[in-house]
Amino acid sequence: MPAFVPAAARTLHLFEVFAQSRREMSNAEIAKALGVPETSSLDLLHTLQQRGYLVRTPRSRRFYPTPRLLALATVIAGTDAMLATTGEVLEVLRAETGETTICAGLRDHHVEVLDVREGTHELRYMLPVGRRMAMHVSAVGKALLAELGPEAAAELIGTKPLKAVTPHSVTSPAKLLTQLRAAQRQGMAETEDEGTEGVAAMAVAGHIGEQLVAFSIFGPTERLKRQRLAYRKALMRAKELAFGTETAPAELAVE
Repeated sequence: MPAFVPAAARTLHLFEVFAQSRREMSNAEIAKALGVPETSSLDLLHTLQQRGYLVRTPRSRRFYPTPRLLALATVIAGTDAMLATTGEVLEVLRAETGETTICAGLRDHHVEVLDVREGTHELRYMLPVGRRMAMHVSAVGKALLAELGPEAAAELIGTKPLKAVTPHSVTSPAKLLTQLRAAQRQGMAETEDEGTEGVAAMAVAGHIGEQLVAFSIFGPTERLKRQRLAYRKALMRAKELAFGTETAPAELAVE
């Protein structure tokens, strides 16, 4: 089992203290804030000063962070680490189902594809990264709306009839909200022929850090209907992998 490292936690706490105080601080003040002896605090401060993360004022001998931490955080953020996580989930989901898998997020009143893995079946469908889809006719859109909750979802959907993309599209806001409640109970959303005739999809949603995203598999309607139970189980495993969600919907257990 992994062990908790007090020194690492204390270092992170130190930067949180500086963020709250927004000023230079003496060793005595920092030791009190961290709840450690001044000797231990001084050792930590000296180490971080030597590594370039802290500076000490020449006269008052107080400490304050340098821009080094910000510079590193900016570089890390620029690599978009979330895509590393989503990519792994998509690979696992494709390996288990053979279907094309996508990761998507909400953008204004649409759903935008963030990452894609092409399926391995001879008959398969693709969506390019950056493609936008209507929320009310896509499984990812419904999964994301369900994760937002009824009030936020109702605000995004509105009260006017929704555009029909195919004859099977749900255009009633009230009916869509009913579907979202069912998706929330089941832990996933499903569509059949709603965005494109002959295409079905299943999706789960959750948060990776502060980012709300959905993962979906999609392919020919008849194939997804035949493999519905197996694919739903694969999606629930992907949901646990991506979001740490351990509770599977009761419906899965009785099908």
